[in-house]
Amino acid sequence: MSRPAPFRQAAAGILLVFLLASHAVPAGQGEAQAGVQTAWRLLDYIAVDYAGAVQGGRVASAGEYAEQQEFAAAVAGTLAALPVRPEQAGLQAGVARLQAAIDAKADPAEVTRLARTLAAGLLAAYPVPVAPVRPPDLARGQALYAQHCASCHGGNGDGRGPAAASLEVPPIAFTDLGRARQRSLFGLYQAITQGIDGTAMASFAGLPDDDRWALAFYAGQFAFPEVEAGRRLWESDAALRRHVPDLKTLADATPADIEAAAGVAAADPLLAYLRRHPAVLVQRPTGSQLGLAHTRLDESLAAYRAGDARRAVQLALSAYLDGFEPVEPTLGTRDPALLGEVEAAMGAYRSALQRGADAGTLAAQAAAIHALLDRVELALGAGPGGGLSAFLGAAAILLREGLEALLIVVAMIAFLRKAGRAEAVRHVHAGWIGALVAGVLTWFVATWLIAISGASRELTEGFGSVLAAVVLVLVGIWMHGKAHADQWQDYIRGKMSRALSGRGAWLLLALAFMVVYREVFETILFYAAMWSQGSAVAILAGAAAAALLLALIAWAMLRYSARLPLTQFFSYSSWLMAVLAVVLAGKGIAALQEAGMIPLTPLAGVPRIVSLGLFPTVQGILAQGVTLAALLGGFAWHNRARG
Repeated sequence: MSRPAPFRQAAAGILLVFLLASHAVPAGQGEAQAGVQTAWRLLDYIAVDYAGAVQGGRVASAGEYAEQQEFAAAVAGTLAALPVRPEQAGLQAGVARLQAAIDAKADPAEVTRLARTLAAGLLAAYPVPVAPVRPPDLARGQALYAQHCASCHGGNGDGRGPAAASLEVPPIAFTDLGRARQRSLFGLYQAITQGIDGTAMASFAGLPDDDRWALAFYAGQFAFPEVEAGRRLWESDAALRRHVPDLKTLADATPADIEAAAGVAAADPLLAYLRRHPAVLVQRPTGSQLGLAHTRLDESLAAYRAGDARRAVQLALSAYLDGFEPVEPTLGTRDPALLGEVEAAMGAYRSALQRGADAGTLAAQAAAIHALLDRVELALGAGPGGGLSAFLGAAAILLREGLEALLIVVAMIAFLRKAGRAEAVRHVHAGWIGALVAGVLTWFVATWLIAISGASRELTEGFGSVLAAVVLVLVGIWMHGKAHADQWQDYIRGKMSRALSGRGAWLLLALAFMVVYREVFETILFYAAMWSQGSAVAILAGAAAAALLLALIAWAMLRYSARLPLTQFFSYSSWLMAVLAVVLAGKGIAALQEAGMIPLTPLAGVPRIVSLGLFPTVQGILAQGVTLAALLGGFAWHNRARG
């Protein structure tokens, strides 16, 4: 394919840099790797572009033909400057054959074969990374392409983006099938990394390596649209799977290589599927928890395609509860943001299954979850983060989980003191102390006797939160009704003594136990996960610091509440109960959704704020809305009755 004169000038500039590099004395490993990448890229250019220079044994473009000769000479010079290896002599003989073929104006197929063979031998002798270390995140690749590439190369990769007309050197059309068959994903990665001098194609070496691979895989999709046909071939033909056994083969081989091995009819659809779903090439450890999550997710998608939607939902739920949920506490101490991403993605996948989404959409969601789980594997395998991170993590967990319970318990104690019923405070103390004892027993049981399943954990948190929310709604409305001094005095004279001497006292104990145990249950699971990573002294110190801070907060709240007039105290307390009821309602519904008890319908545009119990689902928002409506309705009724 012919290129304009400015491109030849740009290539000559590249060549000059390469020629200068080729005369450098071989130095450290970094320079040697750069030389290998330079030679490989030149060979890739020769393999792809020689057909535009020579056709039928005649020079079709004098400028391009001269470039081919110069590129081959640059490869020879670069090879000579590489560190001495036993294979070096064979590589130099190979480049001599390539130069001779170019000088003889050999058939393009022969020159392409010689260049590809030499490139493969080069990487075998001087290994450099030619594949991503993990399956690329294609959603990330799409976002990066839209941000950096679409304006020139076009949103659909046809090379006709809005800025293309103003460029002196036209951008490459990724949809050009003939060119795409000669270009490997590693070749695209190299171009993205190094850029092309003299053109608008800048170097993206500043992007993380994972991002550059994601871009390469995304750009490499455009010429191969037959995804569904490729999936059927991949899943049904074991012989085809042997032709592309791993990510390295997929990234390093050109489509023409795959075509030669798998056949013309299979190559294009096979690449269409694998370039969009590279995660299927990763051999995952089936014995690990995350391995189980990957397996259940694949089984879920297969069951859905087989027409068994109910089993697909069950397997998706198992992928979360049995595969991912057991590692959730550890991940929560390492990367809480990633934890939220995985929970949201797996919830959205289950929702898509339940509403009957098409298989292609579900496959894309499953691939995204596989990529997220790979990131989880890296986060979990990073090793302990040291004493400081363990201290801060332990402190943050206890503060986060303990503050809600503290606010409720302190409000109850302050209320009893305001009522002049200090003797009833012992029921509240019995409740929260009993919750702590039960928490220690839970830690012992979960560590030494049985493993608490993911479903049991979510159900405990879910039902505990919902029940606590219901009680808080009633308490909040009741407190708001007593926010008038006259009504409070009437209540004291008429009912307070009887209420706190019978079942009411046990209700206080039960509420204190319930709200504290829910938070203790969550905290011990996080602490158990941290404990297994070491840094026990730092964890204990972090927990002690957080406990001291919570005690100071409790003391300050009790002291301040004692100075408040009755009306203000009950008004503030009622609104505190209202806020906490809304928070716990949202958290309870989210936990029950994760346990599969309640359907999950994602809601776009709603942020995920765990501390507020806000989750982007229709059911969660509806539950919080109903809770808030009940509270406001109760408050309004008391205001009208008072007026």
